[in-house]
Amino acid sequence: MAAISAALVKELRDKTGAGMMDCKKALSETDGSMDDAVDWLRTKGLAAAAKKAGRVASEGLVGVVCEDKSGAVIEVNSETDFVSRNEDFQALVKSLNEIALAKNGDAVAINAAVYPDTGRTVEEEMTHQISTIGENLSIRRAQTINVSNGVVSGYVHSALTPGLGKIGVLLALESEGDKAKLEEVGKQLAMHVAAANPEWISKEEVTAEDQERERKVLREQAADSGKPDEIIEKMVDGRMRKFYEEVCLLEQTFVIDNETKVSKVLETVSKEIGSDIKITGFVRYGLGEGIAKEESDFAAEVAATIGD
Repeated sequence: MAAISAALVKELRDKTGAGMMDCKKALSETDGSMDDAVDWLRTKGLAAAAKKAGRVASEGLVGVVCEDKSGAVIEVNSETDFVSRNEDFQALVKSLNEIALAKNGDAVAINAAVYPDTGRTVEEEMTHQISTIGENLSIRRAQTINVSNGVVSGYVHSALTPGLGKIGVLLALESEGDKAKLEEVGKQLAMHVAAANPEWISKEEVTAEDQERERKVLREQAADSGKPDEIIEKMVDGRMRKFYEEVCLLEQTFVIDNETKVSKVLETVSKEIGSDIKITGFVRYGLGEGIAKEESDFAAEVAATIGD
């Protein structure tokens, strides 16, 4: 058997877009022949992965996993919602979520990690899965949250299976209080974040730039009233309070009872457990948010096919 060099493997990978381990196996199976290795990969359906990688993937799943004081959320995209109901794809997302937790959400470390029971890296496994499932797949983003004392709670909305769905939330509570009570309120607050979609934890986190931008819009709106400047400023102050209630978690009305501010909920629970509670962070992933979905033009597709 001819020696399979790293340069040869890289060349085959560049030509086909197949995973590193798949390229190595192809060259081994074909005694180092580049042309035969390409044909071998095509036969296995692996060389097609590179072409599929150019297609828009905006469906898929968001995964959430929590382990005591740590949690990870990940978004893995596919081209169609049908794939998200595939058990193999769901198993893939769960495994990637566990890897994301272990690698603190670092994209480079996640891709370089060994995928369980395969001998392939995550990057190579994704290429393999693209060929197997037949759609473009991508790890869009991942993030972790940790606390030194307290809990990290998670929630998945529209869950297809435990820990996997369309919206995923992590929320960190720092406290030395009763863990069971913290987990209970943490779960409720994570549900709130999924529904209310806040941008910041508190008013203090809103940047001066964002505040001034909002004030400018509100001033222009209030100017149409024809009222004096001092009245307009008071109107703007009142509308800024409404702005904070919409975008700051602690200022929002708790969706569970629809009447109490989140800050008051924390105060009440803090008194119950005899320990201060602080929200130190949250992450909310909505599947496909911000991805421009490709519009299909059937007539153009047919014309392109005829042209080929």
